[in-house]
Order: sequence, then C-alpha cells, then structure tokens
Amino acid sequence: TSQRQMDFPAEEFVTRRGKIFDAIGSEGYALLHGAPAPRGYVVFRQTNEFFYCCGLETPQAYLLLDGARRRATLYLPERGGAQLGEGAPPGVEDADLVRAITGVDEVCRHEALTDHLAGAKVVYTPHAPAELRAATRDGLQWADQMAAQDPWDGQPSREQRFIALLRSRFPKIEVRDLTPILDELRSVKSPREIAVMRRAGHLCAQAVREAMRATRPGIFEYQLGALANYIYSVNGAQGEGYRPIIAGGENIWHIHYFLNNSPLKDGDLVLMDVAPECAYYTSDIGRMWPVNGTYAPWQRELYGYIVEYHKTLLSRIRPGVTPDQVMDEAAAEMRRVWENWRFSKDIYREGARRTLEFRGHLSHPVGMAVHDDGEYHHRPLRPGTVFSVDPQMWIPEERLYIRVEDTVVVTEDGIENLTAAAPLELDDVETLMRTERTSLPYTPEVG
Repeated sequence: TSQRQMDFPAEEFVTRRGKIFDAIGSEGYALLHGAPAPRGYVVFRQTNEFFYCCGLETPQAYLLLDGARRRATLYLPERGGAQLGEGAPPGVEDADLVRAITGVDEVCRHEALTDHLAGAKVVYTPHAPAELRAATRDGLQWADQMAAQDPWDGQPSREQRFIALLRSRFPKIEVRDLTPILDELRSVKSPREIAVMRRAGHLCAQAVREAMRATRPGIFEYQLGALANYIYSVNGAQGEGYRPIIAGGENIWHIHYFLNNSPLKDGDLVLMDVAPECAYYTSDIGRMWPVNGTYAPWQRELYGYIVEYHKTLLSRIRPGVTPDQVMDEAAAEMRRVWENWRFSKDIYREGARRTLEFRGHLSHPVGMAVHDDGEYHHRPLRPGTVFSVDPQMWIPEERLYIRVEDTVVVTEDGIENLTAAAPLELDDVETLMRTERTSLPYTPEVG
C-alpha cells in the first residue's frame, strides 16, 4: 500500500462530496469510475474527476454517492499478485486505510455495486471524457470524435460504454450528466488547491528562469524543455502538466507549436510555455526572450507593448467584476499607451490596435487541467477562481505572434500571481541573461 497522496486530507473530499449531494438531491445517486489499470510499465495516474471526489489512486475503482443517505461507498478490486511486488495501491482488503485517505463511509468489492444500485431511479455519471495526465477536455473530445468517425475503429468512448452498460443492466434508471456539477465545483479552488497550484506556479516560473539563463544561439528548443523537466523532477513534481511549447523564431507563429526540435538562432526570440503537474494540479506561463540575450528594437517595441498590456490587465482583475469589464477597462487605459507608443511600422501599430479589441486576454481556467473546466467568463469573478492572463498580438504580414502569460487566482481584493517568479520586465530578463548566465550540462555527441 505504497501509493498515497498527502496533499489533501479526507475532510477536503468529504466537503466536496457534500456539495455533490446538495446538487443531486435526495432522489439521486452519483457514480464515477476511476481510471483503468495501466498498460505497460507506466505509473498509474487516476482521472481528475475521480481524484477530485475521493483522492484514491487505485485502478478500476468505483465511487457511489447515495443522495438519500448522503453516504459514499468505494468499490475496489483485490490487490493482484503482480502488484504486490511493486508496492500495490490500496485494495478492498485495506478498507481502514482507504477510509482514512478518502473519508468514505464504506469500502466494498466490485460485486456489491449491482445490489447497491438496485433501487436507484436517477444516476448522475460524467458524460465528458475523463481527464488523465497532460489532458484537456477539448483534446479528449477531439480524439473521441476521430475514433468515432474512423470506419476501421468506430469505438465509443469509455464514458459512452459505461453509460450504455448502466442502461442495459438497469433499464428503469434515468442517467443524467454529472459533468456540469463537477465543473461548477472545480470553478472555484479551495485554499488547499491554491496551495498546490502555488507550488506548480513557482516551479514553472523557476523552469522559465533557468531556461533564460541557459539560452544561447545553437542550443535546441528541446534542451530548454529538458531543463524544465529537471526542475520539476528534482522538486517532487510528477512530470509535465501539458505538452510544452518551446518555439524559436518562425516556429512562434504556430501558436501551440510542440515539435521543439529546432536550434535557436541569434537574433530570434524564443517563446516558452511550460508547467509541471503537482499533485494532480498544473499551472500555465508564457515568456518571450532574445536568444542572444538582448532584445532587438522591434522585439522591444512589440513584446514591450504586450508586457505593458499584461501589467494593465493584472492591475484591473478583482472580485465582483466580469472578465469583459476587466478587458474594457484595460483596453481604455491601453489606448492612451498605444497612442504614445513608438511603432516603427504601420503594420505594427495596427496589430497593436487590434489587441485592444481582442476578447481572449483572460484566457482559460487553470487547475487540474491546463485548460481546466469551470466557466468564469460570463459572470462576476469570485475569490478562488484561477485562470490564465494571456494578452496576445498578431502581425500576419510578418508572421509574428507575441504574447506573455501568467496564472492568477482571484483574492478578496485583487489577485495573487502564481507564476510571478519568472522575470517579466524586459530589462530584468536582459540583466538575468547577462549576469547569471549558465550552461546546459555537457552531453557528448552521439555517433
């Protein structure tokens, strides 16, 4: 029984389940199935949805919430022989430990689930695809769609199969979608969630900072990614929170570029957008810096403008206002900056003007997934809401894409910037690269 998360006490999961009970009512049940057993020698990773509700890292687990009795039951496999040699995760034999980790009322074998569902009339279960490591719902839905449209595949998703199985075994049950209920809960983070995200934000900021110090012409994009992974691993994170974006020069134009296999060239910018996974949570950051350590005039002009926009947005975020209000206020303030900013080309001036009209600067929720679940755009911001601030500018005539990004949490009177440890001001970046220059560890040439 070696696998055990230590970041969230059982009370945290009891509180979350209490809110689910409130949402499903006394007539409802909620049923979640955890991730399947891993194929191959990979570390098991629970789904975000299942972990959010109980914190248990055991494969092939089921969680039933009985709304009438407000009781939570876990249904677990026995520990297999192969697992015992590896330090098995908790099984049904470990009921006391499982209750201590999760705060559930009962731990049963798989077979008991059928009996416990016998009288159910309404069962809520997630319809959206379950999120695993480095996954977001939009990407998972795309993958499910691709499989469904493939005449040589056509497999329904795991969620669709589970729902079909529920309906075939219990024809009288009404199956409803638990996903919107979980999304609403995940849209506001608890203090413990924020503490974990503070750690993730600090680590990705440190990874960017170290990458700045090590950048020079001739190294490869992936080498900066390797440096980031070292920072994560040596500090106890569980690898990457998402596919890293490390783009030099022309590669930056591809907004979510991920090949990371090009050398960095003198005179180019590099864009780095990376984050770790820490205890099932991640972060999001974006910085751009000069490969040679000195911003060229045009780079200062465009990136400097976006950094000013970024600081203006950060200063306007507070509870009780909508993201649209924040962007309207920031755009009004930035119009004066734009009017007085020196642009060397008309296309740069026009590109900067268009950013005043762009509505995506308060970009997306961040949490267990980098594009997390939980809508915040169309209502006043609430303390505990975590999202990325990501002002962007496009100059299509020269295939230039400029942006800077931080992950922030709304507080009672403003924000806490979770990724603030990475240099933002252009002068600070240049000073760091000049005075704290470092080298990548030596790697011998192969072949």
